[in-house]
Amino acid sequence: MEERPRALLLKFPGTNCDAETARALRSVGFDAEIAPISTVTRASLEGVSLVVLSGGFSYGDYVMSGRLASLVTEQRIDDALREFRDGGGYLLGICNGFQILTQLGLLPPGSLIHNSSGRFQCHWVTLENRDPSSPFLSQLPARFEFPIAHAEGRFVTADPAEAERYRESGLAALTYADDVNGSFAGIAGLRDETGRVLGLMPHPERFMKARDHYDPDWGEGGDGRGSGYFLFQSLFEAISTPQLSTA
Repeated sequence: MEERPRALLLKFPGTNCDAETARALRSVGFDAEIAPISTVTRASLEGVSLVVLSGGFSYGDYVMSGRLASLVTEQRIDDALREFRDGGGYLLGICNGFQILTQLGLLPPGSLIHNSSGRFQCHWVTLENRDPSSPFLSQLPARFEFPIAHAEGRFVTADPAEAERYRESGLAALTYADDVNGSFAGIAGLRDETGRVLGLMPHPERFMKARDHYDPDWGEGGDGRGSGYFLFQSLFEAISTPQLSTA
């Protein structure tokens, strides 16, 4: 039997989307394991193709979302995630995971702060795929929907012009079609320069099947799969399909 690519999901106290994210990864072909951060060492990353930081409220979102989780991660494995990325590994941060990746400096500079509405927002949003060549987004259309569920999802930069540059350069891989939470340049998801790290506020793992959608007629006549399935499948195929040599 062909060996499946391994995905490691880092679990912090308060992480609550790890089980459904692991299930989503397994549904497209990954061998997914959930590991409490207290058990993770550098050796835990050996043989792993993808590290996932799932959504939730790590450490109760005390201080600021993702901050304590980022400090504990640095304490446990120091700079191992950066080395993992530089060695060809992929990193995906969803909601709180996006906040943690930002705190760790694995994404372009910026912060995720309280929504401009001043409240927790839980609803569906329309997203624009601004980087269709991304290994995370290659099978998604120009526009699609995911649900959000966050209080601190407003992406900001020290200078608003910097966020606009992210959008123009493609680093802002996902943007909101409408002003959802006050994010600069409408940024909903951000990738790094290597293209192997992606953080996004919406939850793809909550839209794996057409029946997950609020409209019972969504995807009528299709294969029954939701948009989230195609994000994870894009990543699976990018990791498992050998790249043709350009030499």
